[in-house]
Amino acid sequence: MKLLTAKMKMADAIHANYLLIPVINRFGISLGFGEKTIENICSEHDIDVDFFLAIINAFGNKNYFPESRLQTFSVIMIVKYLKKTHQYYRETLIPSIENLLELLLEKSSRKNKSLAVVKKFFDEFKKEFFAHLKREESITFPYVEEIYKMYQPVQKSIKKKKLISYSMKIYKAEHDEIDEKLYDLKNILIKYISGDFDNAICSAIIFELFRLEKDMEDHSRIEDNILMPIVAEMEKSLKLIKA
Repeated sequence: MKLLTAKMKMADAIHANYLLIPVINRFGISLGFGEKTIENICSEHDIDVDFFLAIINAFGNKNYFPESRLQTFSVIMIVKYLKKTHQYYRETLIPSIENLLELLLEKSSRKNKSLAVVKKFFDEFKKEFFAHLKREESITFPYVEEIYKMYQPVQKSIKKKKLISYSMKIYKAEHDEIDEKLYDLKNILIKYISGDFDNAICSAIIFELFRLEKDMEDHSRIEDNILMPIVAEMEKSLKLIKA
């Protein structure tokens, strides 16, 4: 897939990759943009077009990820996007999968024990996943925002607050590897589900799980390859400043 550009029509970008729809929604952009270009839409919504293009191109092209370019953007801008992604997971994608699972159970035999195993595994995954999102929102993101404020030139002469209880090194150690659990959930449905069940609904669940996996990969890549290195550099610099 070729790279999307500012002069391209937003509608053409969606036709090129429909999975971009929830991504552009995270920027506050709704469908119905007519013949407007990406540049026009970003201008109307007061969005940095270079940041927008970097995100959607990274999302649409697995081998494209301009780490050096994204590292020039404000961490506040990156955190804002990551928060919107969390909201999408919590309010849209996970509930959609959950509803499909409930429908699968409803339309299948109650004696089918394999479906009960799937539901239990999903509930465990959801609990762990939401706990991970909550830790990022309550600990990591506020820490990043505070480090960013302290790093600004006007703030460098101000006495530093005690932030030694947390660092991006700790964040890296805490950054749960839930990909394996998601893979196991897909594998159960693909390989081991048996008995009486609705194939169409089961397939829809698998498609949604693959979509979640793809989105999570891109989300993690932004956190690990962009956010962490930027904040780590800020931490390193702040350590050189006398309190």
